[in-house]
Amino acid sequence: MRAVSVPAAHRVEILDRPEPVVGPQDVLIRIHYVGLCGSDLGMVRGSFPLASYPRILGHEVSGVIAARGPDVPSSIAGGARVTLWPYSECGICPACRAGRPNCCQFNQTMGLQRDGALSEWYAIHYSKVFVANDLSLPELALVEPMSVGYHAANRGRVSEVDTVLVLGCGAIGMGAVAAAVRKGARVIAVDVDDAKLEMAARFGARHTLHAGRQDVLAEVVRLTNGEGVAVAIEAIGLPQTFRLAVEAASFAGRVVYVGYAKQEVSYDTTLFVRKELDVLGSRNALRAFPAVIAMMAERRQPFAELITKTYTLDQAGVALAEWDAAPDRFLKIQIEVRPE
Repeated sequence: MRAVSVPAAHRVEILDRPEPVVGPQDVLIRIHYVGLCGSDLGMVRGSFPLASYPRILGHEVSGVIAARGPDVPSSIAGGARVTLWPYSECGICPACRAGRPNCCQFNQTMGLQRDGALSEWYAIHYSKVFVANDLSLPELALVEPMSVGYHAANRGRVSEVDTVLVLGCGAIGMGAVAAAVRKGARVIAVDVDDAKLEMAARFGARHTLHAGRQDVLAEVVRLTNGEGVAVAIEAIGLPQTFRLAVEAASFAGRVVYVGYAKQEVSYDTTLFVRKELDVLGSRNALRAFPAVIAMMAERRQPFAELITKTYTLDQAGVALAEWDAAPDRFLKIQIEVRPE
């Protein structure tokens, strides 16, 4: 079978690999669509801090169950449309013992620390499979990035009484916007791309701010009558937006960091104490897949329109090169391994 590999930074190859062996509790997935995210681009650039090489990409996955091991429950039927839980957990580290396996100390995410599913076939334990026959296969490949944003909103304990600032309207930021809107919050979305801000408005953001043309902090102060936001979600990963989240949060507010800053960040630490902020990290997704699948099935927001462009499996290297050359042109890229 064909698979897309990054053998080292700045290299992408199409490999011929043996088809996977299906264990007694495994399902064999006929892969249809795989989304690319910033960590995949970081793998190619050599800038992702958790990368290991060589690596087959792919953790935003959709496909159809083609075969089942003899010990797979009957509720997971052949022919079902599925997406995959791409994380691993050890079960014994402090995070796992606390019931938060999404941030397992020894997590290995598909396509990053272990081989992923950007291939024609993939075998995986049935417990990592989520069936969603009401979604199209391209939509199903959006569930994982939407869940990362949804989890960030959950980490911030977003509710209907909150005003939420979302810094960054890429796929993960858009997941946070969608989640906060679904929870009844008033959302202020920030980006430097007009098309992304327009999409955020279509997803229900009450206000959109262009960081290149507006003073975001001043506008947040104005829109909140001087109070600041109850929750600030940072989904960019820049030192200035890390600081802005703290500055824009209200007294007794919550700050949620999803992005990785590539440089060290300095703060006015008096704000942490005076405001008594809750400063929270948000990694991967915890128990968000079912909620996101239900949200997407309601079709109140144009999730499929998040997909900027679809490439074939043979064009995966071209896709990553074009994204690398012009990252602002793309919101979400998907690789069509095989058509629906």
